[in-house]
Amino acid sequence: MNSRHRRTLERICAEPSPADLRWREIEALLRAAGAEISEGAGSRIRVVLAGVRAVLHRPHPGPETTRGLVRAVRDFLAAVGVRPEKEHC
Repeated sequence: MNSRHRRTLERICAEPSPADLRWREIEALLRAAGAEISEGAGSRIRVVLAGVRAVLHRPHPGPETTRGLVRAVRDFLAAVGVRPEKEHC
């Protein structure tokens, strides 16, 4: 992971959850962590990382995520053991 991915991870783990995080930043972080991402129906995507699966919904019509989506990504990353270096999710 590069510094941009680490900053995104720190923002995902921040409280309160940010509402202005762009989906492309989250997707780049997931790919950098080694996740396999495949398209589902509509705005759904399937993410597999370390044998753990998640179904997430891309935001639309805008690129910003909701707080609920950020929390879902945070829970998924915590389940597979991806945590920021400075603080814990």
